[in-house]
Amino acid sequence: MKHPETFHDLIGLDLGTQEIGWTEKDAILYALACGARAHELDLVYERDLRPLPGLVSALGLWAVERCGDLGVYDRKKSLHVSQGIDIHAHEGGAFLPRSARFPARARVAAVWDKGKATIVEIEVTSVFFSATYSIFLPGIGGWGGLNAPAPAKADALPALAPLAEYATSPEQAVLYRLTGDLHPVHVDPEIARGYGFDRPILHGLCTLGIALKLLGPAFGDHPAALQAATARLSSPVLPGDVLTLRAAPQEGGVAFDVVVGDRQVLKDGWARYAPGS
Repeated sequence: MKHPETFHDLIGLDLGTQEIGWTEKDAILYALACGARAHELDLVYERDLRPLPGLVSALGLWAVERCGDLGVYDRKKSLHVSQGIDIHAHEGGAFLPRSARFPARARVAAVWDKGKATIVEIEVTSVFFSATYSIFLPGIGGWGGLNAPAPAKADALPALAPLAEYATSPEQAVLYRLTGDLHPVHVDPEIARGYGFDRPILHGLCTLGIALKLLGPAFGDHPAALQAATARLSSPVLPGDVLTLRAAPQEGGVAFDVVVGDRQVLKDGWARYAPGS
């Protein structure tokens, strides 16, 4: 791999391959970190275990770190601002197995110049899933790249109705970090203050995982039947905040967001579940 020196060099860059996977214990831990309850036996008990597909978002973080470590930008000043996942049909079926070990490949799918900032999109692919991580670099832009495509117009989106609430616990972040995201901003008060937060914040991927677990059952689908999802991680959540999930049917799936009070913490969400699963 040719070492990149500029954002132009990053575009399309192959980030290599990593052996990844999960055990039954990992799947149960992820479910608990995203709000699974003791009575939801197929999420927390090995006997009938069905892993929540949102766990794959944690499995590609190695690629985000590898890209940041190349030195084109300061990884410590980057922000994870959106996430997409797509669960693949495979020889064993359309849903994730109880445990697995397999190679995943990563690349820089795009780099967008927003003038006063840059967005790096990192794609991780494997036999079981594809995942896309959008990394926002504030204060770094104007290097001559293309700007990102405009998002859908607000008037094309359905009106979202409140569906469910979830009260995060003070321990939510310290539990979720055990799924693989060990960034100290989620556990160390001093580091969090350095980022401008009063105290450690919850992982955006945890907020997304909670939303996706609640979303499927709200429309009669099992949460483990998620096939695809995307959302923007738009504002931080503090452990202890109450999340309100809002949603409406849209284009073969469900549009959703999450608010804390009147503040959107997830926006432009969309998900699709396999019906009757």
